[in-house]
Amino acid sequence: MSARNRPARENGSERRAELLAIAGELFATRGFLATTVRDIADAAGILSGSLYHHFDSKEAMVDEILREFLDDQRQANAKIIEEAEDPRTALTELIKRSYAALRQHPAAIAIFQNEANYLAQFERFDYLPGVADEFEKTWLKVLQEGQKSGVFREDLNAKLTYRFIRDTVWTTVHWFNPGGKLSIKSIADQYINILCDGIVTR
Repeated sequence: MSARNRPARENGSERRAELLAIAGELFATRGFLATTVRDIADAAGILSGSLYHHFDSKEAMVDEILREFLDDQRQANAKIIEEAEDPRTALTELIKRSYAALRQHPAAIAIFQNEANYLAQFERFDYLPGVADEFEKTWLKVLQEGQKSGVFREDLNAKLTYRFIRDTVWTTVHWFNPGGKLSIKSIADQYINILCDGIVTR
């Protein structure tokens, strides 16, 4: 690619990312169905027709938003499982990585929580249930290995434990304030302490 063409392409890529960020925020706050292409264009300060130079539909936009988040999360989970020395380390790293995703992909997480079941009805999004199952199997493997090795309590239902952790982590996206007193790291550390050590004094 020539130096002459590079700035135009880079600017186009930056603008595309800006539009996705705007669309993601609207999808996350208003809902996918309630958000129109015109809403996105208005928020971006462009005509609706101009948006189609970058994306063929709002479905294409939400698809790209979700895929980026899910691909990042899958890769991070795989790396944790490969490198963790024991189940407790794997579990705490999975939790920390999930909280890190809240900072990197807040809109995508809210969309995934709120819209995944609806979107999965359509062929374009038929990958969503499979990814959710893959995440669950990853966490269950860690929890079950921890139970077998005596690190985690044997009397706990692994699937219920996973759902408790999942819901605790992902619902944080609805109240977390990036400008607030609590950082993502401090929230993750507190929740890990609560999960692993409980709230009852010994």
